[in-house]
Amino acid sequence: MQAIQLNPESILAEINNFNTKLAAGVKNLHNVGDIPAGVTPKEAVYTEDKITLYHYKNPVGKKPENKTPLLICYALVNRPYMTDIQEGRSTIQGLLDAGQDVYLIDWGYPDRSDRFLTLDDYINGYLDNCVDFIRKRHGLDAINLLGICQGGAFSLSYASIHGEKVKNLVTMVTPCDFQTQDNMLAHWIRKIDVDLLVDSLGNVPGDLMNWTFLNLKPYRLITQKYIDMVDILDNPKQVCNFMAMEKWIFDSPDQAGEAYRQFVKEYYQENRMIKGDIKLGEHTVNLKNVTCPVLNVFAEDDHLVPPSSSKALKKYVGTKDYEEVSFSGGHIGIYVSGKAQALVPPSIGKWLNKRK
Repeated sequence: MQAIQLNPESILAEINNFNTKLAAGVKNLHNVGDIPAGVTPKEAVYTEDKITLYHYKNPVGKKPENKTPLLICYALVNRPYMTDIQEGRSTIQGLLDAGQDVYLIDWGYPDRSDRFLTLDDYINGYLDNCVDFIRKRHGLDAINLLGICQGGAFSLSYASIHGEKVKNLVTMVTPCDFQTQDNMLAHWIRKIDVDLLVDSLGNVPGDLMNWTFLNLKPYRLITQKYIDMVDILDNPKQVCNFMAMEKWIFDSPDQAGEAYRQFVKEYYQENRMIKGDIKLGEHTVNLKNVTCPVLNVFAEDDHLVPPSSSKALKKYVGTKDYEEVSFSGGHIGIYVSGKAQALVPPSIGKWLNKRK
């Protein structure tokens, strides 16, 4: 076995380079300042309990090409400003540029008073009320709906029940079959005693949820990224990008206990979305009832929602107008990477504009 020759000069140069970057990093981190929760101008147009419905403003003097508004339904986990995190890294801006009239539901931060909210409250209550508000505001029978991750599962459930109100449906990194073999998160969740968890804690802490997601890739998401951070500390723009992502990652709302219990049990542990028998209040979710056009956008390297889980949707929806967009990246990259900005929002806009 050949011994590794250590060059003292190269070691010294490496140490000096590290110290230089570290010194610059202290200054750059100090200058980051407040990190905004979204960058595209918007206004609150409807509020109910903890939720806020936002309407995003198109560039000055530009009217949306598509007269049917698009409502974004994000997940309850983490915050929806991931879709609008920075200039040049904003799905919202991309959709506006693609001619869409964009609304978004901000679910807010549940507290103990929300402990007994159910999925029926979220989907047939808050989501339906937001859809009705937009329909009335624009004088339309149906609007376009874009569901992201868990919000995609909500949107599929909603379109199954209230199909007459959904003109076109876009799902983005959305699970459909929750028990595919390569779904590590699903394997973990099936082992949870969710009744004991919710009965003991009430609302499920956001920090606990965040810890779970990070530990799906512990080396990359907990250790390696901070080691790699040293290489960008002398670049103010990259430091701002890094800190914006850190803010979002650790901005984790608690989960309303009863809604969490039902989502884990019926969607993950019992995989009832593809069985067509989830009960939401008086309604039953059956994907065969989703007959509007569907565009399914997934990420090929998604560690939270593997493509197999998302692509299963094609087998279960009732529509014949079904298309897919595949992005070569991960669950977060699909919102923020340069490749994603060039592909995903324009593809969604083009697809929706064909179905105006």
